[in-house]
Amino acid sequence: MSEKRKNQAKLIRIFRKVHRTTGAFLFVFFFLIAVTGFFLGIKKHSGGVILPETKIGSTTQLTKFLPLDSLQKNASRFLADYLNQTEKIEIDRIDVRPEKGIVKFTFVSNFYEVQLDGSTGSLLQIDLRRSDVIEKIHDGSIVDYYLGFESGVFKLIYTIIMSLALMVFTITGFWLWYGPKQMRKS
Repeated sequence: MSEKRKNQAKLIRIFRKVHRTTGAFLFVFFFLIAVTGFFLGIKKHSGGVILPETKIGSTTQLTKFLPLDSLQKNASRFLADYLNQTEKIEIDRIDVRPEKGIVKFTFVSNFYEVQLDGSTGSLLQIDLRRSDVIEKIHDGSIVDYYLGFESGVFKLIYTIIMSLALMVFTITGFWLWYGPKQMRKS
């Protein structure tokens, strides 16, 4: 066996070991990313199970919408009543949908969404945003959320590790496919 062929065989063995070891170590994480990615991909087609369906308000004319601070107070009050909660509820995001005539509110301390008619301020829907939970599992920020890490340090570390692992898998997987072809040619 030529020296070149021995070196190729050695490199393939190294790549196979790295590929196998990394795969065994990160199997659960790759599985979670795949499953949650699937659910995130179909969330708008889940019939409201994963992501609440967007309701329709009474007008699409933005000039007839109530001021955001009034709508915010209504959303917080509606959710507090729904959850039977007395402490202040902090808004995370406000999503104005003029084409639908609604305003959606999401909150910092839970995964609920409140949809209000933009012009009347009346409640259209309160529902759980399961997609937000799934997204936090998908990107690792669920750990930051439950441990109260506002900096997102766990998500950052998790993202770096998983992206590097995916790069290692891609490189080693390619070489495990390509290397033997090269060996047969030489």
